[in-house]
Amino acid sequence: MAGEIIVGLDIGTTKICAVVGEIRPDAIEIIGVGTHPSDGLRKGVVINIEKTVNSIKEAIEEAETMAGCEISSVFAGIAGGHIKGFNSHGVIALKEREVTKKDIDRVIEAASAVAIPMDREVIHVLTQEFIVDEQDGIIDPLGMAGVRMEAKIHIVTGAVTSAQNIIKCANRAGLDVCDIVLQSLASSEAVLSDEERNLGVALIDFGGGTTDMAVFSRGTIKHTSVLALGGDNLTYDISIGLRTPRLEAEKIKIKYGCALSSMIGIDETLEVPGVGGRKARVLSRQILGEILEPRVEEILTLIHHDLALSGHEEMINSGVVITGGSAELQGIPEMAEQIFDSPARTGYPQGISGLVDVVNKPMYATAVGLVLYGAQRTQEGKKFRIRDTNIFGRVMDRMKKWFKDVI
Repeated sequence: MAGEIIVGLDIGTTKICAVVGEIRPDAIEIIGVGTHPSDGLRKGVVINIEKTVNSIKEAIEEAETMAGCEISSVFAGIAGGHIKGFNSHGVIALKEREVTKKDIDRVIEAASAVAIPMDREVIHVLTQEFIVDEQDGIIDPLGMAGVRMEAKIHIVTGAVTSAQNIIKCANRAGLDVCDIVLQSLASSEAVLSDEERNLGVALIDFGGGTTDMAVFSRGTIKHTSVLALGGDNLTYDISIGLRTPRLEAEKIKIKYGCALSSMIGIDETLEVPGVGGRKARVLSRQILGEILEPRVEEILTLIHHDLALSGHEEMINSGVVITGGSAELQGIPEMAEQIFDSPARTGYPQGISGLVDVVNKPMYATAVGLVLYGAQRTQEGKKFRIRDTNIFGRVMDRMKKWFKDVI
């Protein structure tokens, strides 16, 4: 598979980012990166097709130029408040007294047989563990002897229309979508170590429009959730609080932002541009900290509350990893440690070679993760169904599968 090109497309609220990776025998080599500001999405959901298509084209062109190749298919990320994750469980009897590949497929199908509303579609079915004759914690049961097998799985669903709009935007930009991947799941591929996944960790992807969480323990995913608040809310608060344009507020956040007022020196100042030609003002940086601290605290507290409600709080033995564009804000890991009462660190993309210095930022975690996700599935030999918005085609696929099962 060496030399095969994989492209991750992170369609975010504040930026569209394309990362090109090449599969090498020893590592995934990043050979191209393209980013472009995004203003066609709100809270992770497409609200303007035309603007999103143009931003995708710009990011892809930049990545193509850097990588020196033509991009025709991508792995796209999905987020938004419409994303819902839940656990499910299925049981089957083993006819042959030994677990076959067909049995594994059957038990996953049994666990997946849950009623899902018509306006939602399954994005992921993630296996957590198998139980053969009450022996739990089995990751691969193939070939094991037994009479009964159970499967525990995590199902991620999203609004059909939101998924279709992402695919439509990519298609109109001249791209095929190999697969749609939950952004926090993609980010986890790039920033988490195997030790953290096994010991237990909460990954928080602090993006522009949404903050996503994924909880891992014993190497498998246990819980996912999406909060429709993010870095955009911080920018808006600065814009209102300091009476400055949104664009200037974003620059101030990046340059001077701090999530903990206690970390800011008393004599530190910043210059705030005025609105409508008014003169710039010099203010204490402490004021900026007082604007940002309550909002960051609110977002992290809501995520912590969701974790506590899910019943998985005791699992995060290795602590919290925060990634995404907003994770670069000074003081966020320290605040997370206070709220979660657990060690916290900022997550940077790892496990790659090539343009490491270019993508070594939390904002690239999802796009790099999409490349790693795609490369892993390609190396496993999985065939991808090219996703499109053609419902007739999908119905035909289902009918073919049904006839195959009957015959």
